[in-house]
Amino acid sequence: MNKYLSALGRILLSSTFLGVVILKLIAIQSSPEGYVQYKQVLGQVGLGENFAPLLILIELLGGAALFLGFKTKASAYLLTCLALFMAIVVGRFSPETFFIYLGLAGGFLTLALNPNTTCSLDNLKK
Repeated sequence: MNKYLSALGRILLSSTFLGVVILKLIAIQSSPEGYVQYKQVLGQVGLGENFAPLLILIELLGGAALFLGFKTKASAYLLTCLALFMAIVVGRFSPETFFIYLGLAGGFLTLALNPNTTCSLDNLKK
């Protein structure tokens, strides 16, 4: 039972960034000015427009890799760094968001230290 709970934890953690990036992409596609609006939102928190594609790429690839259990350790470390970065950048404007991203970073770090979960592509190689 515990081995399935660790896989569930990995999938739920991955859904935080994977789900958000899917919602972002839907919002960007639903409006002709969607991408411009997304870049403006990033500008409001002090991030340049160059961060838009980078954030989307990291959230999409990191979230998908973690969801599938592919390169779990590396993906979890990558998303730990992203969560800490977002906590610092976005957390300046919203204390609640700071602690949410901090908690996510802790979950990703725990997963990076214990990457062996069932139902993952990493385990197919063994």
